[in-house]
Formats: sequence, C-alpha cells, structure tokens
Amino acid sequence: MAFFKALGDWLWGGPLLVAFLVVGLWYSFGSGFFQIFGLPIWWRSTVGSLFRRNTDRRERRGVTQFQALSTALAATIGTGSIAGVATAIVYGGPGAVFWMWMSALLGMMTGCGEKILAVRHREKGPDGRWRGGPMEYIAKGLRLPGLAKVFALFCIAETLAGGNLAQANSIATALSAAVGANPVVVGVVLAVVTAVVLAGGIKRIGKLCELLVPAMALLFVGGGLAVIAVNWRAVPAAFQHIVNYAFAPRAVAGGYAMGTALRYGVARGVFTNEAGLGMSAIAHACADVEEPAEQGMWGIFEVFFATVIICTVTALVILTSGVYDPVQALVLLEAGTLPDGMLGAPLTAAGFGTLFGEAGEWIVSVSLILFAFTSLLGSGYYGRRGVESLTNFRWARGVYQLVFPVCIILGAVSDLTAVWQLVDVFNGLLAVVNLPALLLLSPEAFHLLRIWLQGQKNKREICAKDT
Repeated sequence: MAFFKALGDWLWGGPLLVAFLVVGLWYSFGSGFFQIFGLPIWWRSTVGSLFRRNTDRRERRGVTQFQALSTALAATIGTGSIAGVATAIVYGGPGAVFWMWMSALLGMMTGCGEKILAVRHREKGPDGRWRGGPMEYIAKGLRLPGLAKVFALFCIAETLAGGNLAQANSIATALSAAVGANPVVVGVVLAVVTAVVLAGGIKRIGKLCELLVPAMALLFVGGGLAVIAVNWRAVPAAFQHIVNYAFAPRAVAGGYAMGTALRYGVARGVFTNEAGLGMSAIAHACADVEEPAEQGMWGIFEVFFATVIICTVTALVILTSGVYDPVQALVLLEAGTLPDGMLGAPLTAAGFGTLFGEAGEWIVSVSLILFAFTSLLGSGYYGRRGVESLTNFRWARGVYQLVFPVCIILGAVSDLTAVWQLVDVFNGLLAVVNLPALLLLSPEAFHLLRIWLQGQKNKREICAKDT
C-alpha cells in the first residue's frame, strides 16, 4: 500500500489541487461567477421549484429532478461528511475547513458544467430511460470513446473501494459500537437489502433516496445546529481559527501550515461533493428535463448543500463544542499518540455528546448509517453504469451485481485502514480524465447556459407585461 499512499499524496499534493482550482475558476469566470450573482435564479429553479405544484402528467423517461438530486446526494453525502471532515480538521488543522469552502464555491460551477454536459449528451438505454454521464460526453462530445472507457474503469474501481468497502465498514462499525451487532450479520443483511434496491434500477433508487436523504439531512443538521446554538459564544473564535490556520505562512506550533490545510481541505471537499469527479453527473443525466442548463442549477445546489451546509455543520460542532484543540492535537499527532476518539466519526460524536449525552452518539451513528447506506445505493448504480459503458455483454453487468454485495460483506468484516488511500487514488484518477474533458467542452456548456438564461429572462419579461 506504500505505492498507493505515495501516488495519492503526489496527486493531491499539487497537480490535482491546481487542476480543480483552475477548472473551477474557468467555469466561474466563464459564467460571470453565476454561483454568486445568479443565486436568485438557481435557488428559484431548485428549492423554489419544490414548492410549485407539478401538473405534468406525461409518462416519464427518467426520474424527477429532485430524485436525481437525491440520488446524487445519496452517493456524495456519506462518511466523508461526518468522518472525513473530522479527519481533515485533525490532520490539516481548522484551516482545512476554509479550503473546503473554496473548493465548494468553485466546484458549484464545475458541478453545473458537468450536469449540463451530462444531459446534453445523454442517450436512451434499452429500457427507454435516459442514461448518461462523463462516459457519454467524453465519447460523444470529445469523440474519444477509448478515454470514456478508461473513465468507466476508474469509476468501477472507485465504487468498489470508497463507494462500497469504506461505506459498508462504517455501517458495521457504527452498529457494532452502538448495539454490539455482529459485523458478519450486518454485512450479509446490508448486502441483501442493497442488492434488492439496486435490482430495481434508477427509479427504485431515486424513490428511496427521495425519502431518505431529506430525513437524514434533517436529523444531522438539526442536531448539529442545536449544538452550535448552545455554544454560540465560541462561533466567532471558530471562524477566526478557520481563517488564521488557512493562511498560516509557516507551520503553526510546529505542525499545521497552509499547504497541509489546502491539501486536506480540497481533497475532503471534493470527496464530499464530487464536483470535478463526474460521477454525480451519472445520476443527473437520468432526470426528466428538457433543458440541460436547468439541470445544471441542481448541480450548483448539490455542491452547496453537500459541502457548504453539511460539512460546515460538522466542522462547527467540532470547533465550538470543546472536543478539539489544535495545539493539543498537533502534539499528539507529532508524537504518534493520537487516540482513536480524536479521529473520524468518534470526534464528531463527541461534539454532539456535549449537548445530547449518549443520545448524541446515537444521532451521529444513525446519521452515519443512513449516509453510508444511501452512498452504497448511489455508488452501486454508478458502478453498473460504468460496466455498461465498458461492454454490452449482459453477463458483465451480472458479475458486477454479484461482486458488489460480496464487497459489502468484505467491507463490513475487514480492517480498512488502507482503503482511504485507495479512495484518494481512484478519485484522483477520475479527476485526471474528467477535468480536461470539462475544460475542452466548456464552450458548449457556456453556450447552453446562456441560451437557457436568456429564455428565463424572456419569460420574466412576458410575465411582467401580462401583470
């Protein structure tokens, strides 16, 4: 595993950080920083649309836009939102949170571009439903089918590692700690339930995620905001730490520095919203929508919600509740004596526990289980789409549908210390393929966005005249 660690450190230590920032800046400048100045438009087109009655009774060739978003969020809001943020803060310092925000701000437009291109180049599958993603816009938009297959291969690998092994292990560990559940039993039950849901295709996945994602977000965000509200006096100091450590010109107290904060902040931020990796575009391509740019608005909201909302709540719970001290963490980190309770989900649970006691651990455990389970569903669908892009043989898809549940069982009973190194590597390889594609196809994405925005402007002018 030393090779994968070295490769992951190299990828995320410089080249990919620059690439994500460059692509994010390119899409932001090209759109006039639409994620900021166009906030009323994309907010009205996403959250606002949920309160408008839908009278469209036609037969759908895909899932609803909200189901597509829920499926994408199901795959992105996983252990990274709870354990990943805590780990980033411990290893990268409070400044890592700032760089999560920056990656999200730029990633909002990267995500928008991905969804626009995914809908633009999607196709109908054998079942008559929409399907698409980076495999399609690389193959059709760039006319590079070979590179599209490389992306599909990396997609399959990532779904079996970060999207499967890591998530299954998180569920088994949480249930074992909470109720003493046998990891083998957890793995088997989880594998069966996941296989049944995945067998129903994107429609069944979308309907289940549409129910679970809002519920789990409400549970976690509601509990987190309560902890932050009780510790409101510590909020200004927490923001001060976030900014100060983000720009530390040298190692603070011998450890945290800007480079470290940047590395862990961007890497974990990307893992929590997947902007630039391309996989969430696979879910959005299934949405029953006519205009590609309209689905791009949901891409913006997805990154905003997954990182700016969920991850910020996690970070502020840790930084305001008194369970984490950067100086003490550095001393333990350098001495190699950092206890397990200061890493990952246990640190987040300790923050919730300061207000809710043992119930706080249950809130985090239940949230983690739900987050990880929905991540399994989303990842399973992404991996199957990767297989379909590699080959038309039905037996290949059948093999994946057998391997995926087996990996769930293995993940539940294994020690996955090294899996997160694989996750960083495969995420990095996905980005290596997808980010250049996004740059090359950006003129098309900008054109489609401008056309849609002009159409929206015309509609508002007509409505203004009618009134």
